[in-house]
Amino acid sequence: MQKNTLSKPSRIVKKIVPNLVLGVLALSVGVLCFSPSEQEILTEGLQAQVYRSGGENASGISLMFNVYSGTEEVYQILQILQEFEAKATFFIGGCWADDNVACLRDIFIAGHEIGNHGYFHKDHDKLSVVENQREIYTCNRFIELSIGVVPSLFAPPSGAYGNATLTACEALNMKTILWSKDTIDWRDQDKNKIYTRATKNVQNGDFILMHPTKKTVEALDDILQYYKEINLTPITVSQNLQEIG
Repeated sequence: MQKNTLSKPSRIVKKIVPNLVLGVLALSVGVLCFSPSEQEILTEGLQAQVYRSGGENASGISLMFNVYSGTEEVYQILQILQEFEAKATFFIGGCWADDNVACLRDIFIAGHEIGNHGYFHKDHDKLSVVENQREIYTCNRFIELSIGVVPSLFAPPSGAYGNATLTACEALNMKTILWSKDTIDWRDQDKNKIYTRATKNVQNGDFILMHPTKKTVEALDDILQYYKEINLTPITVSQNLQEIG
């Protein structure tokens, strides 16, 4: 298989860019505090849904990378995905993106989906509606100012969410995303365990949770090769959700 070279963050991206983005972001967050108010959100009712898979009619599987660290590993993951012509969804932590705007842009330019993983990796089940909304919106706004796209998917850190989280997501017109298979790669730094958890009984519609760790990088080539052998296509979460709305 012929390998392509994926460039490291460009030196052209100046330090002034993140600072400028943060300046505009601060103004945006200030506006958020006034509209809509917590009471207005609560009276809309809870209508958001939580998605753990793409459903019976899904046309592929979705690798989901939650990113709050591991920039070097992110680039290695991008390289491997490119070699297999695979697409994935990267759920971005805002405070990581603040220091890695170039990497965020490279993920997007490579054709992968960008999702929201909150700004400061908080326990969203312990936050109020307004606190949830502020945390999610701040990350959304930073991503929008960095790549020009507003995420429509939110993956709560640690999978922790409550009614207030779902209400905030509904107000922001976002879907809440969990997973059907968890590699637990952040805890178990074991290539074989990561591979097994990502491949055992895997089927169309699965959402497979991963993180940019060294052992995940080591396992990823074999994981994608297995998917190829059993005719499973790695697609984005949004693509996987199309059949169920």
